[in-house]
Amino acid sequence: MHIPDGLLPPQVCVGGYAITGLATWYSLRQINRREDPSAEVPKAALMTAAFFLASSIHIPIPPASVHLVLNGLLGVVLGYFAFPAILIGLFFQAIMFQHGGLTTLGVNAAMMGGAALLASFIYSLHPIAKKWLGDRWTILSFAFVGGATGLCFSVLIFLGLVITQIPAGFNAEAERAAIYGLAIAHLPIILLEGFFTAAIMLFFYRVKPELLPD
Repeated sequence: MHIPDGLLPPQVCVGGYAITGLATWYSLRQINRREDPSAEVPKAALMTAAFFLASSIHIPIPPASVHLVLNGLLGVVLGYFAFPAILIGLFFQAIMFQHGGLTTLGVNAAMMGGAALLASFIYSLHPIAKKWLGDRWTILSFAFVGGATGLCFSVLIFLGLVITQIPAGFNAEAERAAIYGLAIAHLPIILLEGFFTAAIMLFFYRVKPELLPD
């Protein structure tokens, strides 16, 4: 899921940094509008650490080995904090694990952070369904959809970017087959992240409801 250095042309990398810069500015602006912007910093730090470590948990799914991403979980739990949290996590993944790269940091952040904001928006709609499902099932269902959508949207962006930017000189058919295989291998991970997000939100609901996003 991390796009490495050298795979995308410079103009795409620059565009990724431009989108990431705007999204980071907008997210921080929304955070600063809160009554106490620093109140959720400890929770954001904890979730950033979880996102950072998730890339080290590899799951062998033929024909590839994939890992947890958790960007949907961060979107559901953190809201606007998710984008800067993912940006920080990706930076340290790039310099410590060589997952992704510094030239593609903007693209990777836009890909995963943008999907996290989409997951946050999906979860924010859950009050609409409360009168039909009740608190518990509403939280579970919207958390599942948000968590799964976060990774699913990232996979679609990854697929579109990499398929359309195969470097000249590469075997295009072989590369496409490998990329499609990697995307298909993420399907069970998408479901797993949906269930994991729902489980985390149910835990918060039962044990510490104040950690639930508004």
